[in-house]
Amino acid sequence: MSEARDPLVLGIESTCDETGFALVRGRELLVDVTASSMDEHARFGGIVPEVASRAHLEAFVPTLTEALARAGLELGDVDAVAVASGPGLVGSLTVGTAGAKALAVALGVPLYGVNHVVGHAAVDELVDGPFPERLLALVVSGGHSSLLLVNDIATDVVELGQTLDDAAGEAFDKVGRLLGLPYPGGPHVDRLAREGDPDAIPFPRGLSKGRELQRHPYDFSFSGLKTAVARYLEAHEDSGEPYSRADVAASFSEAVADVLVTKTLRAARLHEVGTVVIGGGFSANSRLRELAAERFAEAGIELRIPPIRYCTDNGAMIAALGSALVRAGVAPSPLDLAVDSQMPLSLTSVPASV
Repeated sequence: MSEARDPLVLGIESTCDETGFALVRGRELLVDVTASSMDEHARFGGIVPEVASRAHLEAFVPTLTEALARAGLELGDVDAVAVASGPGLVGSLTVGTAGAKALAVALGVPLYGVNHVVGHAAVDELVDGPFPERLLALVVSGGHSSLLLVNDIATDVVELGQTLDDAAGEAFDKVGRLLGLPYPGGPHVDRLAREGDPDAIPFPRGLSKGRELQRHPYDFSFSGLKTAVARYLEAHEDSGEPYSRADVAASFSEAVADVLVTKTLRAARLHEVGTVVIGGGFSANSRLRELAAERFAEAGIELRIPPIRYCTDNGAMIAALGSALVRAGVAPSPLDLAVDSQMPLSLTSVPASV
């Protein structure tokens, strides 16, 4: 079957504060439209679930309508609906999933409840083409830091490691708050770090030595690093000793990027994988991209990182995974599928038997 005849999949994303709709045919992205409620959360210094849910309700129909108009298509052209059914905020997930169910029933098309985190890896197929038979995916965002062994993006994903406490993006937001930067802190810390010395402060690398590394070879922990930054700032402020905020940001950024890249490279070598995909909102971090490009090139391992527009939550990632499920012949999810805020990463979609 040619790409032109592949089913048209509508992807719906609503796991946190972005309402995203996209249309994908095969591995071709036709349109991707996102509405964000980030500005509504900024004054609270973090995501407010109730505000996010209300924003999804208000944005659902207008964003869908805009996506169809941009693509020059109608709802009747859609062959399957894919929606992020987890992990994420329960209220936000419920809005998207309820809307997806209504669309699937009205159109008489199959429904796929897909894994949001796996979608962050799947979206790269829309940019860099089909995946090889095996690859590693490092998904890093505000809520997730996960290392996945992907044998088949639609049917066989194995979670090798995950964050045991703060995710990378979450740690950046918290350190941004410590440094007095606006919310969300990640992009502001990243920009400030470019002005500092990454070797100025020897911040710790969690779960990277001795028994900790042996027990958690692919897991991540950034809580201790965040605490180390807080203690450094407190000590200098209490003593009146001057310090450079740029050096703090740069040294902290270096510690996070170093751990993520080192553990991913270790896994790639041990599992004899020649391709690594990095996705998720935190993959927009400049130092992570630089360090990963440098070290994987030295190791002779292909590195694939989608453009920044596909790193944050979006409908394209959901449609991409939905399209992969359709191509693989995976059975649709039941119409009574429930959202799962803790959806396991080994589950690419909600199976028909659930």
